Formats: sequence, C-alpha cells, structure tokens
Amino acid sequence: MAELVDASGRPLKRDTLKREVAGPTIGGVRSPIANYPADGLTPARLAQILRDADQGEPLEYFELAEIIEERDLHYAGVLATRKRAVSQIDITVEAASDSAEDVARADMIRDWLKRDELADEVFDMLDAIGKGISFTEIMWDVSEGQLWPSRLEWRDPRFFTFERRDLRTPRLRGGEDGNQASGPLPGFKFIVTQIKAKSGLPVRSGIARLASWAWMFKAFTQRDWAIFTQTYGQPVRIGKFHESASEQDKATLFRAVANIAGDCAAIVPSSMEIEFVEAKNITAGSDLYERRADWLDRQVSKAVLGQTNTTDAQAGGLGSGQADVHNEVRGDIEMADCKALSAVINRDLVRPWIDLEYGPQKAYPRLVIARPKPEDLNALVDNVIKLVGVGMEIEQSEVRDKIGLSDPAKGAKLLVAPRSSRPAAGPDYDELPPPQPQSASPKVELQREEEPPAAPAAIGDQLASAADPEVIAMAASIETMVERASSLSELRVMLQNAFDVSNSASLARVIAQAVAAAQAAGQFDAVDESE
Repeated sequence: MAELVDASGRPLKRDTLKREVAGPTIGGVRSPIANYPADGLTPARLAQILRDADQGEPLEYFELAEIIEERDLHYAGVLATRKRAVSQIDITVEAASDSAEDVARADMIRDWLKRDELADEVFDMLDAIGKGISFTEIMWDVSEGQLWPSRLEWRDPRFFTFERRDLRTPRLRGGEDGNQASGPLPGFKFIVTQIKAKSGLPVRSGIARLASWAWMFKAFTQRDWAIFTQTYGQPVRIGKFHESASEQDKATLFRAVANIAGDCAAIVPSSMEIEFVEAKNITAGSDLYERRADWLDRQVSKAVLGQTNTTDAQAGGLGSGQADVHNEVRGDIEMADCKALSAVINRDLVRPWIDLEYGPQKAYPRLVIARPKPEDLNALVDNVIKLVGVGMEIEQSEVRDKIGLSDPAKGAKLLVAPRSSRPAAGPDYDELPPPQPQSASPKVELQREEEPPAAPAAIGDQLASAADPEVIAMAASIETMVERASSLSELRVMLQNAFDVSNSASLARVIAQAVAAAQAAGQFDAVDESE
C-alpha cells in the first residue's frame, strides 16, 4: 500500500494525530514569554531586525509585528476590520459530484462547519495578513474510531522558523518535544496560511513589514508632539519679588509658581507678583504633528484596506461617489482574502481529512468562503425550467446550493409539483370544448399497383387529410381559449389542462405514419435513380 502524504509531501504519522506537537514548553525553545524589540527602536535597529528575518531568523520580526498591533490603535483597527470581514462570512461546501458518496462527504464537512468556534479560528488564521504567515495546529479527535478536527489551535509564529535552503519551508522550533533542534512539520497536522501583501518570501510579504517603518516614524512624531504640548500647552509663570525680599520670601514665591501648574492655586505676599506669559502662534506647530500622524495613518490604511475613505472621513469622501469606488476596492481585497483562505483550508484540512477517512480520491469536496452576490432567484428558476425543457442537463446540487436549499433527508416529506393546477379565479374550464380525438386513427393505405408508386406530394395530401379531424378540433379549442383568457399565464393553464398525452395519441400515430411514408418514398427514389 502506498504511503499516505499530504499536499506538501509530508508522510502520515498516526501517533502525531493523537497529541499536541507545537505547544509552548517549559524550559524549551518555545517559550510563551516574548521579548520587546520595539522598546527604544531606532531606524538602524529596525533595519537589523528585518535583515535577520530575511536571513532565516524571524523571531524578533514576529515579536515586533505583535507589538505594533498592540501599540498602534489605527493599525490594529484597520487590520481587525479586514480580518473580521472574512471571518464572519458564511462558508459553504460544494460536493465533488451528485453521487451518494460525494454528497455524504460534503455533508460531513458541512456538519463540522456548524461549530461555534469556527469564526474565531478563521480570525486567527488571518493573522497571516499582518505577519505574512500563520500556523494553525489541527487537533484531531479519534475517540470514536473516526477522525474529526475537534479544534484548530493558533500557534505563535515565534515557535517556527524556515529552512535555510529556501527560506520558505517552515520548521518547528525544538522539534516535537520542544527541546531539540528545529524539525520538519509533521504531516496532516498544520494549516499553514500565507496571504501576501506583496510577492516574495513569507516573512517579507506581510503588511507588518510595510507598516513597521510608518509605525516607528509615527512613534517619533507622537513623542515630539507630547513634548511640544507639555512645553507650550500651559503659559509660562513668572514670579516677581521686591528687591528687599529675603531668601525665605523668594523660596515662598518659587513654591507658589511651581504649584500653580499642578494645584492651580497658591498664596503669595501682597508685595510679590506672578505674571503669566502665554505662547503666541503655537497652533501652526501643533497642527504639524497632527497632520504628520494623520498622513502616516492614511498610508497604513492604504496598505491594509487599499483605500482610506472607509476609515478616514475626508472632504469629498464619505457619502460621495468616490467613497463607493473606495468601498469596491476594499471589496476586491476581501474577495482575494476569501479565495486565498479557501484554497489553504481545502489544501491543508479538507483534502487530508478525506484522505484519512476514505483514502485518496479523484475529486474532493470544495469549501468556499465568499460573500453571496445578490441574485434574482425567480429568474434563475425560470431559466432552469426553460433549459431543462429543451434538454439541458443540470445538476440538482448546484441549483440547491444557489437557492439555499439542502438535500432532502431520507424519508422526509417532500413538496412535489401538482399533477394539474388551475387559477383561483377564472373562466369555467369545463365549458371549454375539449378536442375531439378520433376513436381510431385512420390507416393510410398505400396502393400496391404495377405502375410506380404515387408521387410524394400525393402521399402528403393523403396523410394531411387523415390528420384534419384532429387538427381542426384542436384549433377550435385553442381559438375558444384565446377568446376567454384574460392573460398569457391564464391561457397557458388552459392549454395544460385541455391537452395531454392521451388526447394526442391518435394524432401522434398519423404523424408516425407520415414519417414512415416519407422515409419509404425517399428510399424508393434513391434506388430508382441508381438504376
């Protein structure tokens, strides 16, 4: 029997399916306690952190990405908006085919998707938007003899590194026991998500790398803004004392001036004076810091959401046509995230699960994350009826998925189309003259004579005469219906009730005889010409 491998070529080790392999360890290299490389960050230090990640040591980069998300409220807000937009979308499953086996496998995936924890698990997978890559360990439940993904556990990206040969293949720090050198990821255990803001290595494709420089410069701006506000936000207090004031008087005056800033109250002798000197024209300096911080925030919004109008209210933005265009851009990014995440889950969870349960298949159920597009269901149903009526074959499962109906359970009471239907109000159809079929279709007698057979035109006239009673009766009934019907839909119901297969059987026999006669005539002409 061939060895079972996952999409990345990693072989199956069944003992690893029953235990946790990438959790934190005490005294090992996978410590839950992180460092803070952002403290005192300088441009040179940031460049070194990014350079180390490029060379295969992304530990400090992952720590920095986490800190930026914690300390920058704007970045945290737009990033969470992008992740929650995808994590709240309903997930659907498409069966590989309409066969009972494929439908059962798709239903198994659908049952699993009903878990309440799924939205949070998808949110954690989308941590890859910021860091470029995320790791989710599949915790398999094997208690009932069947494999079932009981939960999807987010794993700290600090617990992983990459092979030096390509800087793409992830490895687990400390191996499966947490103490030895880094080892390969075991098969069938991890969902490795990559959502790229740009092409390149995983650690260079996350938005956190793009946002790190903006965050650092914004931190400098906020620090300078705080110093400026502290310096010029309050007026300068100047205490004036008389030349004859003693040292004790001077000390009293100084304490009064100092306390005014915090206590806003002080007492001084009447011979002393305190003057408040306000800084003039400081508004321009204060606006400079605010404009710089807002500009950096807008650049981050563009990197995360592709636009600014859904996050930053600007003149000509919200409520305008430009805002609609910006929202469409954000919708395009959401669609791309949905497709990327769907592909990852299908590759690392759905397909391995089916392989473990049923063995390798030619086709697999397909999980789809997509915001449903508004669709005219009435037009869809009408088109399906028309297309089926002209012979097109359409899968029931595809139509059910579009309409939002599930496959009927075995033994369920089903709604079926009535054999005949009539409008609630309308003419009395019993009064309509029904077509009068002949009791027996007249047989067409082809005379066998010594002379050549009759011409095709004569045969046609003879058959037309045989069909005349049926056609005349049917035309009379239709003419009456047209006169009495008040609408096309009402006329259609009349026609359905007036004509059925049994009423048309004799006419069908005449037509069949006509086709046979035409074929015989054609064959005779062909033989005659050849002779």
